[in-house]
Amino acid sequence: MNVLTPENSLLLIIDVQEKLVNALDKNIIVKRVSNLAKSARLLEIPVIVTEQYPKGLGATVQEISSELPEDTAVFEKTSFNALAEDGVLDKIKSYGKTQIVICGIETHICVHQTAAALLREGFEVYVVKDACASRNKYEFKQGIELMETNGAKVTCVEIVLFEWLKTAKNPHFKEIQALIK
Repeated sequence: MNVLTPENSLLLIIDVQEKLVNALDKNIIVKRVSNLAKSARLLEIPVIVTEQYPKGLGATVQEISSELPEDTAVFEKTSFNALAEDGVLDKIKSYGKTQIVICGIETHICVHQTAAALLREGFEVYVVKDACASRNKYEFKQGIELMETNGAKVTCVEIVLFEWLKTAKNPHFKEIQALIK
């Protein structure tokens, strides 16, 4: 049984964009993804962001983009599987990480297809269930179940954050703990 480590992790944020978020319970998804992004920045975990057709759907919401590390790679895409876009897989591999923590919109489409591709590439995939969303609850549930059946580990924001922290002695413990209170 594996747990996440900051040394082996990469955070992949899928399509948390203005028009997609507006079709959901915005405050919940944005806060949770923002907490992941901020924690990754504090713990020096690399982050990659995708944006599905940003010309039509808008950019990553400001509440999240403001928390991203300065060197975050942002990829525009039209493929539902982010790895099908030029440069995404190469960028992921360039970090040398084995654990991909994935979250975003829509669970049953872009998150699912990207997770499946990551699994085929041999990565350990951790789907942050409470930082994923779909417009329809049934499709969300099916997407999560399918990713788990395919071999992804389904987790939640608090598990990810505390596995990354490892100990209350971590210098960022109080700041990260405050995010979830």
